[in-house]
Amino acid sequence: MVTLYEKTNGMSRRELLKRGGVGALLVISGSAVICPEAAWAVEAKALKPETMATLIKLARDIYPHDQLADRFYAIAVKGQDDRAGKDEAHKTLIEDGIADLDKRAGAGGYRGLGWEDDRVAILREIESTPFFQAVRGDLVVSLYNQKELWPIFGYEGESFSKGGYIERGFDDLEWL
Repeated sequence: MVTLYEKTNGMSRRELLKRGGVGALLVISGSAVICPEAAWAVEAKALKPETMATLIKLARDIYPHDQLADRFYAIAVKGQDDRAGKDEAHKTLIEDGIADLDKRAGAGGYRGLGWEDDRVAILREIESTPFFQAVRGDLVVSLYNQKELWPIFGYEGESFSKGGYIERGFDDLEWL
């Protein structure tokens, strides 16, 4: 096993923090995943809380946005738990997929891998699996459809009710 010191040899503390080597602590308690630092929690009803915590990390790795808090990823993956409560086959797909991720990651499991590059390498191995495609496909809607996030990305929402974009600065997006 590689220690943090061995991985960061030659890297300053500032560089380590900049790369995201330190993240929010997620606590699994009963049937919930809790982030005490940011005061949010998500309850797991059908999936294991450990599975939900791994899904949150997985969601951040699939759609990484440093400016987004983990709570937005927790909201996005909550749909997996809801669907698993109604569909036993989906529950099995998710639980087995997370177990496979943990097995591929080794002793500490997927969440235990401290380096994003290590986790992404595992995701590249499974990107064609039904598990990955189900999670990724749901995330593209459940993450980016959160209206609270739209201003962060410079999206003003639908335009029809506001008279369209032509007279409202359709070309004012700076990030495009």
